[in-house]
Amino acid sequence: MKQFRDSMIALITETSANLPSDVRKAIADAVGQETADSRAGLAMSAITLNIDMAVDNVGPVCQDTGMPTFFVHTPKGVDQLAMKRDIEEAIVEATRTGKLRPNAVDSMSGKNSGNNLGCHVPVIHFEPWDRDEIEVKLILKGGGCENKNIQYSLPAEIPGQGRAARDIDGVRKCIAHAVYQAQGQGCSPGFIGVGVGGDRTSGFELAKKQLLRYVDDTNPDPELAGLEQEMLEKANTLNIGPMGFSGKSTLLGCKIGKSHRVPASFFVSVAYNCWAYRRLGVIIDPAEGSITEWQYRSDDEIKRMAQGEGIPLTGREVVLKAPISEETIRSLKVGDIVIVEGEMHTGRDAFHHYVMHHDLPEDLDISGGIIYHCGPVMLKNDDGEYRVVAAGPTTSIREEPYQADVIEKLGLRAVIGKGGMGPKTLAGLQKHGAVYLNAIGGAAQYYARSVEKVTGVDFLEEMGVPEAMWHLQVKAFPAIVTMDANGNSLHQQVDEESFAILEKIGKE
Repeated sequence: MKQFRDSMIALITETSANLPSDVRKAIADAVGQETADSRAGLAMSAITLNIDMAVDNVGPVCQDTGMPTFFVHTPKGVDQLAMKRDIEEAIVEATRTGKLRPNAVDSMSGKNSGNNLGCHVPVIHFEPWDRDEIEVKLILKGGGCENKNIQYSLPAEIPGQGRAARDIDGVRKCIAHAVYQAQGQGCSPGFIGVGVGGDRTSGFELAKKQLLRYVDDTNPDPELAGLEQEMLEKANTLNIGPMGFSGKSTLLGCKIGKSHRVPASFFVSVAYNCWAYRRLGVIIDPAEGSITEWQYRSDDEIKRMAQGEGIPLTGREVVLKAPISEETIRSLKVGDIVIVEGEMHTGRDAFHHYVMHHDLPEDLDISGGIIYHCGPVMLKNDDGEYRVVAAGPTTSIREEPYQADVIEKLGLRAVIGKGGMGPKTLAGLQKHGAVYLNAIGGAAQYYARSVEKVTGVDFLEEMGVPEAMWHLQVKAFPAIVTMDANGNSLHQQVDEESFAILEKIGKE
């Protein structure tokens, strides 16, 4: 199959940059549910604009391309070892050209391989079938939504739902809680795959396989079909909304599968996927390795998604340019839209851990500055300088153990991320005069266009591309204040309100 490697490069590129037809329709329907000038409406506007930009730039819809996971069906006699080698070569090439972010990190040393190859990476599931052609499906599921996967062992007490037994009502309670707990940290509005039964491992695999179904299909099991529709409707009453800003669009798809289990166990496994629902499939000619058919594409696909200008500039926004004064920060309140100009610095998990134990280099004073929770996709130009390929925010809650201390140590005035942070950070913002700014999760192209120049990088060799501290010069970078220096948090408010609704659902 001489063309198989190139076919896999095409599959990876399209999956990273071009959302499937059914996902596009679901997102377009969600846009119509939100008021255009609300926080939810602005988020959806940025999302749809970002989808178009990714296609135009042939760049990642979201900078976090996750752990590439392939599901391959092959007829008898196909050389699966050769296919595995070709897939790995395609992964390396797609990483080199910036279609994938280098995400393979050694779990013990923390070293990034730099090419997306490593122990058990990429993930490839081979299964035989009785058809003559080869089928390859690929899903790119980012770490933020992967972290919101959740598994329940029934019977159990489910927060906000009460006792969940080993029956359909128990499954119902698990699904409701799974959507609630994702909040904006999973880049809502999202999609969920649910696996009922199996063991701990096969249950999660079954859940993830449900994400390979079409958004608008109907479950062949009438009982599960009814539950899918019921939970989709109930989830959208939680008022979590896009990015956790509150709103009517929280869940865009619910797919449930079941498998047999042993008598001792009853697992309900939920795979949460963000709005950037990147999965495509191809049918391959087993002789040449060429693509004969694309899956998840339709002739009536919505080609252009943008419904608005993202977060439009009205002239009433507050401009933040480092170094920022405490007075300016104290004047901001939840809901304000800010525009960042000038210098900002990326900093994620490895950076925060480092700062807790070391000082920054003497020539790196970022007091009064801005840290951006972002693991960008970067490429080096011929002149040796780096350029940003994709640069949306990562989920901030992972930095909750460190953030308040890092704000104090570095003298920060603003933290940009997605999904919000917890009580320790909120107290730190109030004490030290800083704010949390929520950028639109997954909008990697939308924010990449705001970066005028990469002015430098620290810790690249030690931490790898996603975790390095990149120094960026930005222009017209929009975000929304969701945690202010006066003790107010939109995320806390939405969480409390949605939990109250969750409790009502549990009593129905």
